[in-house]
Amino acid sequence: MKGPAADRLRRLRWWLTAVFTVANTIGLLILAPVVIRQDAQRDAATVDAELGLVTAPVLRLASGSSTGTINFAEVTRDPLYGKCPQFAILSGGANGAAPIRSTRDCTPVDLTVLSEVATAATLADSGVVFADRMSVAGQPVRIKAEAFKFSDSNEGGAVLAWAGTQKEADAHQQLVWVVLALCAGLIAAAAVASYWLSGRAIRPAMAALEQQETLLAETAHDLRTPVAALRALAETAVRDPGQRAELLPRTVRLAGRMGDIIDGLLVRARLAAGVEQLAVQPVWLDQLVAGVVDDFPADGARISLVTAPSMVRADPTLLQRAVGNLLDNALRHGRLPGAAEAIITVTVADGRITVADQGPGIDPEVGEDLFERFNSGGGSSGLGLSIVRWVALSHGGDLKVYNGDEGGAIFEFQLPTERQ
Repeated sequence: MKGPAADRLRRLRWWLTAVFTVANTIGLLILAPVVIRQDAQRDAATVDAELGLVTAPVLRLASGSSTGTINFAEVTRDPLYGKCPQFAILSGGANGAAPIRSTRDCTPVDLTVLSEVATAATLADSGVVFADRMSVAGQPVRIKAEAFKFSDSNEGGAVLAWAGTQKEADAHQQLVWVVLALCAGLIAAAAVASYWLSGRAIRPAMAALEQQETLLAETAHDLRTPVAALRALAETAVRDPGQRAELLPRTVRLAGRMGDIIDGLLVRARLAAGVEQLAVQPVWLDQLVAGVVDDFPADGARISLVTAPSMVRADPTLLQRAVGNLLDNALRHGRLPGAAEAIITVTVADGRITVADQGPGIDPEVGEDLFERFNSGGGSSGLGLSIVRWVALSHGGDLKVYNGDEGGAIFEFQLPTERQ
């Protein structure tokens, strides 16, 4: 579909897609840091809990001394002395060396770093400090320091435990990449979903616009033939005033037919929109076709009509349009090159209208494509046969086309017959 209105609808679709995508992106940008931060906090809490399982018993041994000194023998007998995470007891905080340090060297940390953290613990109001530092090997380390005092003096120190967090850091970095990849995928999926949803949202407007354009195109197509005939009658009346009495009734009938065509177009538009039903009634098909042939401008054509009484249930206005379009198609494409006139044979019997011409026939490769809108075998708009087929199908009938044995195209318009 082309045109300014269609372009505006397409731009609206892109704008809706952009708005939905940006909104989803903002939501993900808010959610992703929360997930990443919670993962980091969970890892830190896990390591802190592990360190607390070390510092708590060591702290009881250190602060429970009644002599003001740390019982080295009791500390070394504790099962934690040879396990990871490592721990150390710094007497007096940063004032001296570590009198006790666990034997297993899991993650080597410089004594200066431990003294710094121990001093911070002794100065802190809570007496507890968590710090992230680097090991001697340059890997991240989590340190917990808890200050203590001996039970019978103001002397004291700090108990420290530490553990390497490289594994947790790698897992957290992997989570960050996964979250970023998921966000990118979700943003792309949101863009696709937004484009699809916005397309569904504007589909009714696109359908209404397409129906409007179809109505205008079919109006121009269907009115072209009667307007040409009306103009020919008017020009004849101007040239020969003596024929005005004869031409006037035909002019009135053509004007009425034009009104019927407009009404039929409006009915079809309403039918397509689902707000109206076909005005079906018993119709003598042979009489209806004869009336259309009589009013058809046959200049450049010789039309033969053979009929047998045949009654159908149909909308007469739409049937007139269908028959007129079949005749117009035969007139345009049903003559041999160089022929002075088109020879058209119309047969009506048993609910079937057959329109045969002596033209070049139908290309087998085209076939059913002739019945599609805006597709024709010549220079016409390509609406006539699509309208004919729509009328046939809407009445429970069908439209077929094939080439005759002696040349030319044959169109069969079939409707269910009505019992008389």
